[in-house]
Amino acid sequence: MEFNNGLIRRITSRDNLNQAFKKVKRNKGAAGVDEKDIEATRLYLKEHGNEIIRLIQDGKYKPQPVRKVEIPKPNGGKRRLGIPTVADRIIQQATIQVLTPIFDRKFSRYSYGFRPNKSAHQAIEQARLYIQEGYQYVVDMDLEKFFDKVNHDKLMSLVSETITDKPTLKLIRRYLQAGIMENGLVTVNKEGTPQGGPLSPLLSNIMLNELDKELEKRGHRFVRYADDCNIYVKSLKAGERVKQGITAFIEKKLKLKVNEEKTAVGKPMARVFLGMSFYSSRRKTRIYVPKKSKQRFEEKLRKLSNRNWGISMEYRISKINQLIQGWGNYFKVADIKKYAQQIDKHIRRRLRACRWKEWKKTRTKYRNLKWLGIKPNEAWRCANSRKGYWRNSQSPALHLAMGKEYWIEQGLKQLSTIIS
Repeated sequence: MEFNNGLIRRITSRDNLNQAFKKVKRNKGAAGVDEKDIEATRLYLKEHGNEIIRLIQDGKYKPQPVRKVEIPKPNGGKRRLGIPTVADRIIQQATIQVLTPIFDRKFSRYSYGFRPNKSAHQAIEQARLYIQEGYQYVVDMDLEKFFDKVNHDKLMSLVSETITDKPTLKLIRRYLQAGIMENGLVTVNKEGTPQGGPLSPLLSNIMLNELDKELEKRGHRFVRYADDCNIYVKSLKAGERVKQGITAFIEKKLKLKVNEEKTAVGKPMARVFLGMSFYSSRRKTRIYVPKKSKQRFEEKLRKLSNRNWGISMEYRISKINQLIQGWGNYFKVADIKKYAQQIDKHIRRRLRACRWKEWKKTRTKYRNLKWLGIKPNEAWRCANSRKGYWRNSQSPALHLAMGKEYWIEQGLKQLSTIIS
């Protein structure tokens, strides 16, 4: 096969490894079990790089265990991550740079996760189009701990259908079996491909491409983003039938477990897909942000704009900007114009309360209000107010002194501008 002539040498070429190093450096990220950051790893690879390349090419390289990390899921529970060392992340990144073009051409057009020129927005738009076309029920498939349960033998057999280069196959197998370190003890990895390394998303797509092919063979309308898979049908009865058939395929053929409690058939409007949902207005299917997604966002905003958090206003604004930029860029495909305007007003009020507390003394408040254009009598009355910070933040004087333009001058971004 053309893909296997000197494949490991393409992976370990200087140009490819240098490109991988730059990508890992850009992504930042924590150190692994060896506690080496990107700079310490650079120095280590400068000294030992040739030896590591030789071991990889000979099929003798042994990755270090991943560092176990658990992060809370938005809907409760914890997601297990396995953080490889920086050196292993570089090798994994170099591997996917060569393997992605080989495998990506085999993937379904309805698979959108972790692929070049594919996005969550495209997946959501495809789902919206299905609903608009009259597919008014969705089979929302949930794979139980997918990244922890992947069968190594099944996955490697799928990889080897395309890749026959033995050193490359050995390298992938050894990353699957690298083990997980927790509290100084290493547990051997007999199944799963822990999230955290660059290789994991590609391997998950290789595994779940089998599901995509089966869905296409059966003529189903579906959208998949990593392990989130929605199948769109025209009736509840058809949905139950599809759910039963696809569950059997996943468990028997792919040797994965379907979470029966979370897998359901229902109206798309009652389900959440990639953090968003749908509604119908004037015979058009539109996208909205569910209440829980908004609540999680607002909770983060509350923490960043807490006036008891003793930080500079400049730093506070920079953190708020990061949050609203990321949130706005993701959710701008939904109908959130009015919500964005409300949030902008709420942020400004909370920041006024923070600023009012910062000024502390009556004399300081009076002087600053005058400097911001408030008449002396009104400035003095406001500065002497015994009302709390939150009530004062809505007073006409503070609202005039520290309105929208004031905060834009301070560098605060507007959610309503980001989504427009």
